[in-house]
Amino acid sequence: MTRGKHGLIAAAVTVVCAVTVLAAPGMAFAAPAPNPTPSVTPGTNDGSTPGSTPATNEELEAVRKQLDTLYREAASATDAYNAAEERAEHQSTEIVALAKRIVEGQEKLDELKRRAGAAAAAQYRTGGLPPEAHLMLSDDPGEFLDGTGRVLQGERATKHLLAEMTRTQQDLKLYAKDASAQWEKLEANRKAKAAAQKKIEQRIAAAEKLESQLEKEEKERLAKLEEEAAYQAQTAWLDSGVLDEIDGAATEQGRTAVKFATEQIGKPYEWGAEGPKTYDCSGLTSQAWAAAGSAIPRTSQEQWKQLTRVDIKDMRPGDLIIYFDDASHVGMYVGDGAMVHAPRPGRTITIAGAGSMPILGVVRP
Repeated sequence: MTRGKHGLIAAAVTVVCAVTVLAAPGMAFAAPAPNPTPSVTPGTNDGSTPGSTPATNEELEAVRKQLDTLYREAASATDAYNAAEERAEHQSTEIVALAKRIVEGQEKLDELKRRAGAAAAAQYRTGGLPPEAHLMLSDDPGEFLDGTGRVLQGERATKHLLAEMTRTQQDLKLYAKDASAQWEKLEANRKAKAAAQKKIEQRIAAAEKLESQLEKEEKERLAKLEEEAAYQAQTAWLDSGVLDEIDGAATEQGRTAVKFATEQIGKPYEWGAEGPKTYDCSGLTSQAWAAAGSAIPRTSQEQWKQLTRVDIKDMRPGDLIIYFDDASHVGMYVGDGAMVHAPRPGRTITIAGAGSMPILGVVRP
């Protein structure tokens, strides 16, 4: 390893860890093979640069933690991106609905104005004479009295017409005000979405740059370290005896959701994606439950906030496991202590140990 690389790894140690999305092992329950530090002779054809010194396991562990930090920050930003996108879509729908109401209200107002104009013209044709004058000029007092009743009805109708015009004008002002407020929210969420996208791209680029500076042999050892970390977490979770208490049977909807999620195994992770070719973690779970006939929130954080929470011991296939303190990752329990999830950029949808990451809680759609 070059001096520059040692400097990069040393710098990695100083980064404060956020929320992690560990790379899931290919076999969630099989212990990874021992990983002794190989002895590399400078200049040999082992994938390393001639004259470089291979990184120690301690240095690679620092890199692993740094990668965890970067990908966890990317996952958190992805949730913010998805939430902003969902809110922006809602606001766009609201604006369209308000615009339709404004058009309809304007058409109604135009019709009311036409009717008011017609009433004013009719009044003008009568000459605007007072009722006493019409009585004096009338040859038939009975006919006049009938006409007077119609005039009173017309006056009441005119008052109603004017009142309806006033209400319609007020409604139009309110619709316009609401549309303006929704537009401001839309713009704010567009900015939030753009900021989240920038953060995601920065974190993923930094992680890819860090990994690109590792030699082939070091990347292989790094993958082993990731497997070991996930395996140790899963083993500790199973050793707690939690699996002895989990025996819930899946519902028909739960089985459908699990079937959909597991059929996506092998497809790449992509932030913000909801299929059918790529998914992010909450995109996978939300689409799986959509396939089962239930609409659930799009993001892991909203899934945690809005869905019914259940004890881990009551967990059954189809339930969603929320990970990390900020609820930035989610997987779907499939039974036997395993879950299916879309791990992180550079990884594909896979089966992993349900306890291979810190569990925040379990929710049920």
